[in-house]
Amino acid sequence: MLNVHLPDGSVRSFDHSVSVLEVAGDIGPRLAKAALAGEVDGKVVGVDYKLPASGDVKLRILTNKNPEALAVMRHSCAHVMARAVMRLFPNVQLAFGPTTGAGFYYDMDLPHAIGEADFPAIEAEMQRIIQLDEPFERIEEPRDKAVAICADLKQPLKVEHIQEGLADHQTLSFYRQGEFIDLCRGPHIPSAGAIGAFKLTTVAGAYWKGDAEKQQLQRLYGTAFFSQADLDAHLKVLEEAKRRDHRVLGKQLELFSINPLVGQGLILWLPKGATIRGNLEAFVREELRLRGYQPVYTPNIGRIELYKTSGHFPYYKESQFTPIELEENEHYLLKPMNCPHHIMIYKSRPRSYRELPVRLAEFGTVYRYEKSGELSGMTRVRGFTQDDAHIFCTEEQVAGEFRSCIEMTQKVLDSLGLKNYRVRLGFRDPMSDKYVGSEETWHRAQASLVEVCKSLGMEAQPEPGEAAFYGPKADFVVADCLGREWQLGTVQLDYNLPSTERFGLEYIGQDNQPHRPVMIHRAPLGSFERFMGVLIEHFAGAFPLWLAAEQARVLSVSEKSEEYGKQVLGELLAANFRATGDFRAEKLGSKIRDAQLELIPYMLVVGPRDAENGTVSLRDRIDGDLGAMSVAEAIAKLQEEVKTRRVRQTFSAAAPTAAETAAGEEY
Repeated sequence: MLNVHLPDGSVRSFDHSVSVLEVAGDIGPRLAKAALAGEVDGKVVGVDYKLPASGDVKLRILTNKNPEALAVMRHSCAHVMARAVMRLFPNVQLAFGPTTGAGFYYDMDLPHAIGEADFPAIEAEMQRIIQLDEPFERIEEPRDKAVAICADLKQPLKVEHIQEGLADHQTLSFYRQGEFIDLCRGPHIPSAGAIGAFKLTTVAGAYWKGDAEKQQLQRLYGTAFFSQADLDAHLKVLEEAKRRDHRVLGKQLELFSINPLVGQGLILWLPKGATIRGNLEAFVREELRLRGYQPVYTPNIGRIELYKTSGHFPYYKESQFTPIELEENEHYLLKPMNCPHHIMIYKSRPRSYRELPVRLAEFGTVYRYEKSGELSGMTRVRGFTQDDAHIFCTEEQVAGEFRSCIEMTQKVLDSLGLKNYRVRLGFRDPMSDKYVGSEETWHRAQASLVEVCKSLGMEAQPEPGEAAFYGPKADFVVADCLGREWQLGTVQLDYNLPSTERFGLEYIGQDNQPHRPVMIHRAPLGSFERFMGVLIEHFAGAFPLWLAAEQARVLSVSEKSEEYGKQVLGELLAANFRATGDFRAEKLGSKIRDAQLELIPYMLVVGPRDAENGTVSLRDRIDGDLGAMSVAEAIAKLQEEVKTRRVRQTFSAAAPTAAETAAGEEY
């Protein structure tokens, strides 16, 4: 007997195997007609999925009201897009066509170079396919026949993937829709007619399986929603994201530069960008001081034996720069992580339980060899500086230290107006034995993480199996003003590096015996480069007053006011504001326009009457003219805004749904 448990608590029993669609039909014909997919024991499946003949299963019927169904529909739309391209252009070889955070893409190889001019024709062909409303039919075949099918279809990339990437799969699935057949694990919606509003967005280059040594493909991107209104809202966000692109704004506002002669993925911080970074560093450094961290500095290279001891070499060799050979049998490595260096500082002398926790902090620069195709502005680089710290504490201190780390990360994010975030807890897989440390210790640590997040009123979602083998972790996933999610701050417990097999860390306990400390890695910002890229886009380059490279600019109405303008500028500088003066022989409107384009938070306009009365006309970048006031009043207003770290947001979008954070992959 099969017992199907439904979300409302009811149970439907069957004496034979049934599909998800058949269960929906048993509930009612309207639900069967609306069903697009199902969720069986937490796994999203197609409506044709057969449930077991006996036992108990939990089932949700997914319709266009469920965000999980959106990802399934988008995956089907990717197939429709590939089919349309194959109808329009000859000799198309298909690679992969998964969903992404907010849409889908398909990698393909074809003689014709697809451009935006081709989008209308492709979209029109897609619409014709959708109107046919043909079903997506799942076919399962043994691997030998699967290879033969792909060979007959003249799809060599699929043949290669079956032979190499899917070598351990004895049975493979295809989805057929009309004349189109594609190797795919699914799931898909029942038929193409359920696809709503769609749009092709861009085309880019991509390497086969992400390997720069393999052939280059064309990656065609698109997105789809169940309603035109949702698509329009999304396209508006895409336009706003394009306007906020940190690579464009970084150049326009002279914040950073990447020079090919210096090297790809290596950031040159220009004076304005360096000023903003310096403000961030000062803010974080003060928070560290208040929370009992001790500053340290470590070199940018280290002997390769250090990283062999930590396990970073050779296990992560592919993402590291080639070792530097100084002389025979002496090799050095560009620092990939700060933690081994901080461990050696901890080990530099004996430690007592009385001095624990030891908190060591550094703005440490590290280097990773990212493939050139994966580099992107400041958000994916080869050299970056982490606001890194490592805590060495007793097991009893873990909960308190974790709480302090979470509170500091909250303080940093809140001060920057990044208040829409969630915490992702990476926990051990109870069915795996790969983890370092006892199961009891892990359970205590994981329970502490949950309790701390709960006590702070934070949304925290445990994810079993997502922990590193050496300890549970908490990742801060931040949504910016466009609703895009970024994984930024991290707090990671570590039972591995202190172990005998690694560095053998110790402290002398109250019983006068050696004990093993627990290590905590934490970085509220992640890295200054990535965080800066996120902030540029979040603020569209218009940084809040406390963070802005130039906080205020004095504008003279005419040459007659220049002397008084310089006096006002002097008072701003004396009050520790980052200010300049524009005393050019230009019209006031031109000066205001230049300051607005440079996103200066405040302008202080001075004319002859202001000189007589000791006033300024204060102009806000957002609100415009605030009227005349004394210089002291203007300075006091700005000081209050800096003190409270006020952030004024001018654009906001909804946080991503479950479907937009999901990813439906092909094989």
